[in-house]
Amino acid sequence: MLPLSSTIEFSTAASLGLALLLGLGFGFCLERAGFGSARKLTAVFYLWDMAVVKVMFTAIVTAMVGLFLLSTLGLMDLSELYIEPTSLAAQALGGLVFGAGFIVGGYCPGTSIAALATGRKDGMTFALGMLAGVTVYAEFTPGIEAWIKEGSVGELTLPMLTGVGMGWWALAFVAFLVFAGWGMGRLEQRFAGLRPQP
Repeated sequence: MLPLSSTIEFSTAASLGLALLLGLGFGFCLERAGFGSARKLTAVFYLWDMAVVKVMFTAIVTAMVGLFLLSTLGLMDLSELYIEPTSLAAQALGGLVFGAGFIVGGYCPGTSIAALATGRKDGMTFALGMLAGVTVYAEFTPGIEAWIKEGSVGELTLPMLTGVGMGWWALAFVAFLVFAGWGMGRLEQRFAGLRPQP
């Protein structure tokens, strides 16, 4: 029965080992996809290379469909999965800060570590800035946690919010992924001429 942590008691060493293996695998995949390059990542904002959005959106929809199928087949207990409580104001603010950092720095947290691991100086600079931001948040912003909890409405999912089953949402997102992929391809063709030549 999945998730494995609900039926298997992992030791601390095993948990850390699995985390390391998953992290290395994720970082390897990011680098192989070209996501360790700030130029590749920021190209999405100029609409001439939408690979980042295509990959991330495909991963999200694949996970959604996978979770639905595993749950339907009785192989996964979805109640065992942690869902971050919804706090709309805090998450909107966090999204804006995240997006601004992505635009200015050219990386997100995961891709900056992939860039750092391959020796890119801009990735190292971004990762150090991210560490400084986390430290400031943790040490010098009392009251933030209380504000987040005050605005929390608890666990909230699309099926809970709308009363429409997860299977229908998964199907809708698959259809939207196909349409979005087509649309992003058109955007890439339209703006390809604006791509700077190496």
